[in-house]
Amino acid sequence: MTNHGLHSRILGNEILTGSAQYIDIHVVKKANERLIADMNTGYRSEEEVISFMEQITGRNIDSSVTISLPFYTDFGKHIQFGKDIFINQNVMFVDLGGITIEDQVLIGPGAHLLTVNHLVDPKKRRGLVVKPIHVKRNAWIGAAATILPGITIGENSVVSAGSVVTKDIPDNVIVAGTPAKVLRIIEQST
Repeated sequence: MTNHGLHSRILGNEILTGSAQYIDIHVVKKANERLIADMNTGYRSEEEVISFMEQITGRNIDSSVTISLPFYTDFGKHIQFGKDIFINQNVMFVDLGGITIEDQVLIGPGAHLLTVNHLVDPKKRRGLVVKPIHVKRNAWIGAAATILPGITIGENSVVSAGSVVTKDIPDNVIVAGTPAKVLRIIEQST
């Protein structure tokens, strides 16, 4: 099964323990754990990091993408990068639901992008539900910010350090807090 096929099967659906989807997810996850551990061990050149990330994601990654190690992902196959992206150290992508990072995005150290939630029903608690995250062009996610499942971060917007984003963020704003709220509109220079 292709990763795209798995992604379309699970998006927005409950994934219960023991189901075919749950088993498929854990097969991919196990295969990528060694790559992620190897990538994060010792010094790696930018070229080596890109090569590891291409293996982890199963996609070509532009050489303009910079990822400072360590970088963590629990799945890896549902990440899409644009160009001219900078990701600082200790960032975590929980990407089963899909994470799209457009061009010129900055992600600060210790940020978490989470596309997976467990189910509320106690009898199904170990099950999962996933929703994608989309970070639009030229957005900046500050240090230790957390982006929850199903969120879109608008173009040029800034998520302040330590914020928890629980709702979509429009274009051209600065947000802060828990939950993150709009502080001000970003005026663009001419």
